[in-house]
Amino acid sequence: MAEPACPQDTPDDGRLSARVSRNFLDRLSRRVVTVEPRDDLVISMPFTSASLGSVPHCRQEDVVAAAKRARAAGAAWSAAPAAKRAEVLLRFHDAVLARQDEVLDLIQLENGKARRHAYEEILDTCLVARYYAHAAPRLLRPQRRQGAIPLLTKTFEHRHPKGLAAIISPWNYPLTLGVGDALPALMAGNAVLAKPDERTPYSALWAAELLEEAGLPHGVLQVVTGFGAELGGAIIEASDFVMFTGSTAVGRSVAKQAGERLIDYSMELGGKNALLVLADADLERAVPGAARAAFSNSGQLCVSIERIYVDDALWDAFVPRFVAAAQGMKLSASLDYDADMGSLTSAKQLDTITRHVDDALAKGAKVIAGGRHRPDLGPYFYEPTILTGVRPGMILYAEETFGPVVSLYRTNGVEEAIARANDSPYGLNFSVWTRNARKGREAASRLEAGTVNVNEAYAAAWGSTDAPMGGFKASGVGRRHGAHGLLKYTDAQTIAIQRLLPLAPPSFMSAAQYARVMNAGLKVLRRLPGYK
Repeated sequence: MAEPACPQDTPDDGRLSARVSRNFLDRLSRRVVTVEPRDDLVISMPFTSASLGSVPHCRQEDVVAAAKRARAAGAAWSAAPAAKRAEVLLRFHDAVLARQDEVLDLIQLENGKARRHAYEEILDTCLVARYYAHAAPRLLRPQRRQGAIPLLTKTFEHRHPKGLAAIISPWNYPLTLGVGDALPALMAGNAVLAKPDERTPYSALWAAELLEEAGLPHGVLQVVTGFGAELGGAIIEASDFVMFTGSTAVGRSVAKQAGERLIDYSMELGGKNALLVLADADLERAVPGAARAAFSNSGQLCVSIERIYVDDALWDAFVPRFVAAAQGMKLSASLDYDADMGSLTSAKQLDTITRHVDDALAKGAKVIAGGRHRPDLGPYFYEPTILTGVRPGMILYAEETFGPVVSLYRTNGVEEAIARANDSPYGLNFSVWTRNARKGREAASRLEAGTVNVNEAYAAAWGSTDAPMGGFKASGVGRRHGAHGLLKYTDAQTIAIQRLLPLAPPSFMSAAQYARVMNAGLKVLRRLPGYK
C-alpha cells in the first residue's frame, strides 16, 4: 500500500489545494442564508481529520425562511419556457467540464475519495444535465391522449411543477447526489430546497453557485446546512415533494412524515448488492470488474457490491486472482489520478466496518485479503477486504456494510446463484458476468433488483440516463433518471374537451335508449384495433 500524500500543498498561505482556498470555501459558506447568526458547523477533511472549513448550523426557522425565498423566486422560473430552462442546464454542463479540477479537489477534500471516483461525479452530473436539457422539453409538452369517445372527446395531458422540491442528499457522492436530483426538479419548473449531508456541504454549494452563473435566477435553489435529524421534519413540512437518498431506516421515517402531509416522495435506500460470476464468465474481465464493483469509492457507493457468488467451475481460478487484485490496489490521499482507492469518509464508517468484520471473524469467517485499518495512510483508511465463510447470524451476512468489504460464496449453477442473490430484503443493483449476453440478460431479468449490469459493475446501468434507476423491496421507492426521473416532480392534469354530444342522455333520448346506444358503441370500440 502506498504512503499518504498530503492534500495541503501550501498550508502557509491558507490554501488547501492549488484551486481550493479558505476564501473560496468562505464564499461558498456565505451562500447559506440564516434568519440570524448561527454557530459554525465545522467540516473535517477525511484525509487528515483536520478542519476544512465551516458552514452555518441551520435551524428549523432557517428552513422555513429558505422555503419562502425559493417559492418567491420560483414563480418566474416556473413560467419560463422549458427550452429556456434547458439552456441553463446546458451552460451548467459546460461550466462543470470547464471547472472540473476545482470541484474534483473539493469533492476529495470533503469526502476523502480517490480522484478517479470523484471524476465519476463529473461524468454523472454532465450526463444528467445534458439528458434532461434535451429530453425535458418534449416530455413536458402537453400530450394528446385518447378521448372517451372517438371524435367526440378531445383529451390532453398537461404537466405542472409540484412547486418546491426538497432534495435531501448523503455524503458519499456530494456532487452527483447534491445536484443530480435537483437538475430534473429545476428543469420541470420547480424551486428546490437542498439539504446536503452535514459532512459534505461544499460540493452542493459549489453547484448552486455554478447554476446561478449559468443563468438560474437567484434564490430558486436554496441550500440549508445542518443535521437531518434536526432539519428533516421542517424540510418535509415546507415542501411539495421529497427526494431522499440514504438508509432504509431513515427512509421509512421520511415516508411516514410525507404521507401525513399527503405529498409525494421518491427514495433510493440501502442495499446488499450481489454479483454473479457464472460458469462461462471471462475472468480477464470479471476479476477487475468485481474489484471495481466492490471497492470503488472505498465501497461507499449505494450500488457497490457486497456479495459475490462464484460458480464452482471458476472458484479456484477466480478467488486468487481477485485477492491479488485487491492486494495490488494503491491507497492514497493524493489529489491526482494515481490512487486506486481513497479514504473512508468518517470515523463512524470506520467503526461500522470494523464492527462488521470483527463480528464475522469471531463467528468463524476468514479474511483472505485486507481486513486492516491503515492509520499510517490517514485516520480513516481501510484496506480492500475479502472474506469467505460468511454465514447467517453474522452482521456482515445480511446488513449493509457500506465499505470496501465483500464476501465470497461458492455456488453450483445459475439457479442457485440467482436464488441466493435474491434471498435479501434489498434489491438495488446486481451484476452478472458471462460470455453469453443472451444468457446474462435472461439471468438478470430474474434478479430482484432495480438495476442489473451484465459484464459491468454498476456504471452501465447508472450511466444510462434514459432508463430508470432505483430499488426493489427495501431499497427504495420511485426512480431517478429517465422520463420518470423528471415527471415525478410534476402533477399530471387531464383536460378533456367534449364536442357535439355530451356523455349523458341527450334531451331527446331516454336513459334506457341511451344505455342501448352506448352498449352498441362499446361493442364497436371493442373491435377497433389500436383503440384502448
